[in-house]
Amino acid sequence: MELSNKIKSWPEAAARLIAVAAGREPADLVIKGGKWVNVHSREVLEGYDIAVAEGRFAAIAPDLSSAIGPDTEVIEAEGRYMVPGLCDAHMHIESGMLTPAEFAAAVIPHGTTSMFTDPHEIANVLGLEGVKMMHDEALMQPVNIFTQMPSCAPSAPGLETTGFEITPEDVSAAMQWPGIVGLGEMMNFPGVVAGDPKMLAEIAATQNSGKTVGGHYASPDLGASFRAYVAGGPADDHEGTCEADAIARVRQGMRSMMRLGSAWYDVETQITAVTEKGLDPRNFILCTDDCHSGTLVHDGHMNRVFRHAVTCGAEPLVALQMCTINTATHFGLERELGSITPGRRADLILTSDLATLPVEHVIARGRTVAKDGKLLVECPHFAWPESARNTVHLGKTLTAEDFAIAAPEGANTVTARVIGVVENQAPTKALTAELDVTDGLAQPDTAKDIAQIALVERHQGTGGVTNGFVSGFGYKGRMAMGSTVAHDSHHMIVVGTDREMMAACANALGEMGGGISVWKDGAEIATVPLPIAGLMSDDPAATVAERAGKMVQAMADCGCTLNNAYMQHSLLALVVIPEIRISDLGLVDVTRFELTELFK
Repeated sequence: MELSNKIKSWPEAAARLIAVAAGREPADLVIKGGKWVNVHSREVLEGYDIAVAEGRFAAIAPDLSSAIGPDTEVIEAEGRYMVPGLCDAHMHIESGMLTPAEFAAAVIPHGTTSMFTDPHEIANVLGLEGVKMMHDEALMQPVNIFTQMPSCAPSAPGLETTGFEITPEDVSAAMQWPGIVGLGEMMNFPGVVAGDPKMLAEIAATQNSGKTVGGHYASPDLGASFRAYVAGGPADDHEGTCEADAIARVRQGMRSMMRLGSAWYDVETQITAVTEKGLDPRNFILCTDDCHSGTLVHDGHMNRVFRHAVTCGAEPLVALQMCTINTATHFGLERELGSITPGRRADLILTSDLATLPVEHVIARGRTVAKDGKLLVECPHFAWPESARNTVHLGKTLTAEDFAIAAPEGANTVTARVIGVVENQAPTKALTAELDVTDGLAQPDTAKDIAQIALVERHQGTGGVTNGFVSGFGYKGRMAMGSTVAHDSHHMIVVGTDREMMAACANALGEMGGGISVWKDGAEIATVPLPIAGLMSDDPAATVAERAGKMVQAMADCGCTLNNAYMQHSLLALVVIPEIRISDLGLVDVTRFELTELFK
């Protein structure tokens, strides 16, 4: 692996930085006449220059003309704000359906210069080898992409089967890799609460390396279970959905990560802990968690989250701290990034307005990487092997019979458990419905907004199909929608109203090698090929976004009215978030963390 964009460490660059700051040597770059946005002191200082050397900030002062030599690049800030590059504290690159290189290419023009990524999606498909591929391509980029070693594959042992499992030995090995900054979100919170030796061994390996343990406590219970989870070591949590969640996490010494992704709108309901209750904002962090390609191309990335936080009442300087210095401090990197101060990586944005944050000029590691929304650097690609591109194994050609749901013998109707989708939120509702039985088979009911859902095993080629029912998509007529993105085990999820089309959809995804397929009235009407692990495309974000846009329109053509319905579709197998999900082992009651029967 060639680290084509490697930056010198602070000790390696120190002599040069000192010489430039002292006026003995010229800088590589000087930015003149801007408003210095200082996130340490939370103030804006007008009329400042910035000197950069070796990809790092050397000095910030009212006049650094002395640092300009014959070969020094000079950028006129023209009175604009000089803002630290934005940091995304918790995210999954795979959710953008893009590789790290293409994800970086998509977000750099939006001012994101640091990302803290948890590649647990690919870990479920390809194990430690897949994580290493993501890690290696991340280190090749012109911006900072740090990797958190995935902690939970499977996310809920005994309730799902993954392509690979992550072990404490894997975690210990990964902690030695140069781009690993900590442990990814500890989703198996019941395991931590119960003192599971495997989970505690992973946490111990991370803490022994002096790195940060990511949290994931997806439960409304803020009593003994929550206290036990915090005692187990997770240092942050992004699963809060209300003010009480944010306050509880901060009071127990965690960082509250508030997310605005493509489908998660959890900032507005939690940021009142700062804006109204007055809690210390340095313990709150903004993140995206999951953003699909369409959001990145059309709406933005962390600049979108920042603007949303300001709209929700946060002071711009406070919101900026939440997506710069707070993040750097949390991961032990305050001396490395997150602010415009000496020695830090020279990552910054020039913007004409601090509240709306138009991203006009982006500098990363001391060089211009984007200007006026246009990427100006190359984002190198990893050579993804064939093993990463051949991951969908169905074992057989599926037929309508594989999607038949047999009712109890002699029944004319059944009372079925139904997964209820909640718009713009990760949790589902455990619903029940009376469904008709025809020829011994329980039937979906579009009049009641109840479609059929199937999870198709795709890692080992067992030919297994788990069937159930789902409500909330609003599908009408004869249709099917399938995806090999199915958090977190990433089997194949097919939702539909017609068994024959569900089978055709699943077979098409198998032939495609992974991705998304939408069928209506017997024909495929939209596809998004995702050949890498069945999760990502190495095409540019704009290309993937265009395909995804057609997929969203196809879902609407089938009757769906949900906001970001695809994200909801992809989470239907996420067996660590209540209340009810589906896995290759059956229907899962996530309030009890146990398998349950489809019929009551």
